[in-house]
Order: sequence, then structure tokens, then C-alpha cells
Amino acid sequence: MNDPKATTPSASNKQFVQIVKFTMFSISAGVIQAVSFALLNETTRLPYWPSYLIALTLSVLWNFTLNRRFTFQSAGNIPKAMLLVALYYVVFTPASTLWGDALTGAGWNEYIVLAGTMVINFVTEFLFQRFVVFKRTMNTNDLAARKDADK
Repeated sequence: MNDPKATTPSASNKQFVQIVKFTMFSISAGVIQAVSFALLNETTRLPYWPSYLIALTLSVLWNFTLNRRFTFQSAGNIPKAMLLVALYYVVFTPASTLWGDALTGAGWNEYIVLAGTMVINFVTEFLFQRFVVFKRTMNTNDLAARKDADK
């Protein structure tokens, strides 16, 4: 006899898969952020903060799009989800820009500051997206529906 529990992924397995997907997409967003920051930092005379803000914006757009579709599989209201993510960044961006500018102004290496900031962003953004942005709309898009149909 088939045990339905044996074929249905547990909630902890689903969360683990979410964490892995979020990590992989965040790594790709991190590459986008690091490369765009490095290009701006090395080829322009911009100070740390505008280079950081441009690079951060590019990575956020990339990361949001992939995580909404594949990690959280949300069919929820996209403008609402984007607004919630924007609200996260209304807090994170000024704080990280200020601490980044202060640390680089105190002589810290720009790339060490960027790496530390990216780690803080990774952890806090996952928690915010998982428990606030997509809390009620996870596993509602066509990908999730196909997975359910395949069971």
C-alpha cells in the first residue's frame, strides 16, 4: 500500500527547498550586484554610495522576479508584493548605505563592506519575503499547481 505521507514532501522539506532556491537566486543576484558595483567602482569616480545603490537596485529587481516565480511560487498581487519589498528596502537601503559609507570612510575596504552588507541583506530579506511578502500567497502560481497535479 502506498503511504501518502511517504510521497508528499513534508513542510520542513519544502522549507529546505525554499532556502536552497533562495540561496541560489541570491547568489546570482549577488554576482549581478558585485559585478555592477565593481564596474562602477573601478571605471567611474563615483563615491561608494551611488555605486552601491545602482548595484543594489539591479540585484533586487533580478532577485524579486526569480524568487516570486520559482522560490515562493506566488500568484499573488505583484504590485502589492513589490510594494512590500520596496518597504523593506526603504529601511534597509538608507541603513546599509550609511553604514557602508561610514565604514569605507573609516578606511574599510569597499569589497569587504559590500560582502558583509550582502550577507545581512540575504538573511533579512529571506525572512521578510518568507514571513511577510509571500506568507499568504506561497505555492499559488502555475508551477505549484503543476506540482500538485503531478502528485
